[in-house]
Amino acid sequence: MKLLLKNARIYDGTGNPAFSGDVLTENDRILRVAQVIDEAADQVIDLQGASLAPGFIDAHSHNDWFALRADPLPWFEPFIRQGITTFVTGNCGISTVGFDLDCPHADIIGAGLFSFGDAKERSGSLKAYFTAADGAMPCNLAVLAGHCTSRAAVSGSVNRPLTEAEEGRMLALMEEALQQGAAGISLGLMYDPGLYAQKEELKKVAALCAKYDRPLTVHPRANSAVSMSYPELLGRSHLLRAVDELKEIALETKCKLHYSHAIFVGRRSFKDKDEFLSIMNELRAQGIDAKFDIYNELLGVSVITVILPAWYQAMTPEERKKPLNRLKLTVLVHASSLLLGFGFKDIQVAYIGPGYEKYEGKTVHQIAREEGLSDLNAYLMLCEQSDFKGRVNMGPYTTREIISDFEHNENCLYMTDAWVEEHGVQNPAIYDCFPKFLQDSLLGTGDTLENTIRRMTGATADRFQLADRGYIRPGCYADLTVFDEAEIKAARPDQEKSFGIRQVFINGRQVLSEGTLDKEALKTTGRAIRIS
Repeated sequence: MKLLLKNARIYDGTGNPAFSGDVLTENDRILRVAQVIDEAADQVIDLQGASLAPGFIDAHSHNDWFALRADPLPWFEPFIRQGITTFVTGNCGISTVGFDLDCPHADIIGAGLFSFGDAKERSGSLKAYFTAADGAMPCNLAVLAGHCTSRAAVSGSVNRPLTEAEEGRMLALMEEALQQGAAGISLGLMYDPGLYAQKEELKKVAALCAKYDRPLTVHPRANSAVSMSYPELLGRSHLLRAVDELKEIALETKCKLHYSHAIFVGRRSFKDKDEFLSIMNELRAQGIDAKFDIYNELLGVSVITVILPAWYQAMTPEERKKPLNRLKLTVLVHASSLLLGFGFKDIQVAYIGPGYEKYEGKTVHQIAREEGLSDLNAYLMLCEQSDFKGRVNMGPYTTREIISDFEHNENCLYMTDAWVEEHGVQNPAIYDCFPKFLQDSLLGTGDTLENTIRRMTGATADRFQLADRGYIRPGCYADLTVFDEAEIKAARPDQEKSFGIRQVFINGRQVLSEGTLDKEALKTTGRAIRIS
């Protein structure tokens, strides 16, 4: 089937100036791009000067956990409405692949954040995952092999170096995924059991990425000036210590280093931005292909225990009530709050559990006032009510000024790091994160529109070797997003809905038109992207 899109303002994903023209597709590929195409087609759509870009690519996603659900569309719908057609998944060390189905620790895979739910396939191998997913999901997926997943599979949750046999099997699982087409390997150094991995283990993982010329994406040990990852509260920023670790690993192994979600949690962490950029630039000057990504939000989503020390969580309920332990915790939390510039007024409850819906959308400080408790006691109450598994939205993680600065950096890519939750308050990035990048450009706070679109299309495709994706040119897959620049510029963001996205095509099939989804088409439009 041939589809002709006429009278478009074309942003082709290269960063070159936009131009007026027509695009002819045949089945799932782009056939021709020209100023005027008069060739006959089965369907002709006159875009009347609307803007046309390659389908947007989310550089950091966790939607591999939802692609094989019995009905995956609800998990993908808000992203499609943003113009996103492709996801790089398996981030933060937490992938759906890289384990043996009969491993004794399958119950902890997902790091407490994700579960397989009613997934149609959970074999653990990338080959089997792609066989089940290809043509059976809404959007295109590339998948990273998660270090947390493979480490959990071979050893469970253990705070010790792996045995030689365990380490060998873990590395073999990740290498098998790379051989089967994984886009790289991801680390999650704040998540169990990735947080227990020492530098020498991580260097062996990075060496695999260098061997196969794939990126190593990293959720670092700390995203803030102080954290629970390092015992010393004073001295060098914990965020920068974490970057120092990655610098050493990258320089020794020569891997492609990709720093996930460049955020600076807490107001006292904002000052680390310039040194972070300096280290990334230094790495590039020394021949390391170092890049990073951001979302267009000032807050982030985390587990409720993000500021709770592991030693306190490991105690029995009786031990937690002992005055000395409570005093120790109180001193540590207050000291961390002062050093971070971050407090209980900045923690919004997203989900605690059934029966606690009254807390959703409120800060810990608000809940404390309602319950007649101190902020700390209210926080501990919420932790216990959720069995230490609650979800929170927290901020500030960054500033508008930092986002604007990063938007002008050619080594910065764009992503959402968001997923649809079944219950509670959603991460706002599921709704309008990518349109906000476009809006920043049109309002003058972001980069040029050509460069902005390149970051969310061609540059991301190049980074993860997504062949024939991310560009509008003959031979590429017909993933296309149509948007209205005037509507995007004038829109009011953060309304729990997308804006300015008019039409979306995935592999040549129109799946969104003026707000209406083709739900039947979306059952089969997505492709598995194997990297070779």
